[in-house]
Amino acid sequence: MKLISIIVPCYNEEENVKDFYDELMKTESFFKNNDVSMEIIYVNDGSKDNTVAEVKKLRETDERVHLINFSRNFGKEAAIYAGLQKSKGDYVVMLDCDLQDPPAMLPEMYGYIVNEGFDSVATRRVTRKGEPPIRSFFARRFYSLINRMSKTEIVDGARDYRLMTRQFVDAILSMEEYNRFSKGLFGWVGFSTKWLEFENIERKKGETKWSFWKLFLYALDGIVAFSTVPLAFASILGVVFCFLAIILIIVTIIRKAAFGDPTSGWPSLVCIISLVSGVQLFCLGIVGQYLSKTYLEVKHRPIYIIKEEL
Repeated sequence: MKLISIIVPCYNEEENVKDFYDELMKTESFFKNNDVSMEIIYVNDGSKDNTVAEVKKLRETDERVHLINFSRNFGKEAAIYAGLQKSKGDYVVMLDCDLQDPPAMLPEMYGYIVNEGFDSVATRRVTRKGEPPIRSFFARRFYSLINRMSKTEIVDGARDYRLMTRQFVDAILSMEEYNRFSKGLFGWVGFSTKWLEFENIERKKGETKWSFWKLFLYALDGIVAFSTVPLAFASILGVVFCFLAIILIIVTIIRKAAFGDPTSGWPSLVCIISLVSGVQLFCLGIVGQYLSKTYLEVKHRPIYIIKEEL
């Protein structure tokens, strides 16, 4: 009998733990008929509510439910990595606990892997109904930008909801980097992937943990992790301003020699200094982003710490 590991990252999802489990159990008969057993791994990412207690209630009635409880909040990427490490299944799938990733799609996803030989089946949203317009706008601009900057394809609207073979999971686990951007890692390892589309589903209970600022920082992580174009841009900008400076110097000398008219006024000087200083700080910030990621990598701190495991 085959085994499918179902990884469920959780952060303050006490209202959704049981509802997710009930929805997932609607696919149980399908997997039984295909000789596939299930293990359900809830990864509690330092929740401050009763998420852990709700998972333990489920475990009392179903031993297939497992709990990984972090010592604090390490972020969703750490929760995904921990779930992948602890999974034992021949197939592994990740779903959000808030039911925005419909478990009803699992039979179709499983069929593509078993019957058509795909290594993974991934999902993407084709609409962003219910999402603030400003967030949708910047999300689409991010995907457009990163695909221009990176050689790794990152599909617009891609979700973390993905069913994978063991070989695919082992390839992901072989990359032990501290700064993780799973959407990029999934694309970087290659393998054959089938994409399924679905319309956006709003969470029924609770509130999203992703603020605009957190999403912005996450987007920066993705760009830094999968592209060195910003560094090249900073270098080109520096060369351009060097040429401009040389040209301005030549123009100033000619004006003084030919007309006795040096560059006029201190306001123009202040504007030029401000502009050049701003560009320097901008380029220094780009370099700083890459340096900070390197600094975090070389410290070799663990990606997560487990407080309790059932």
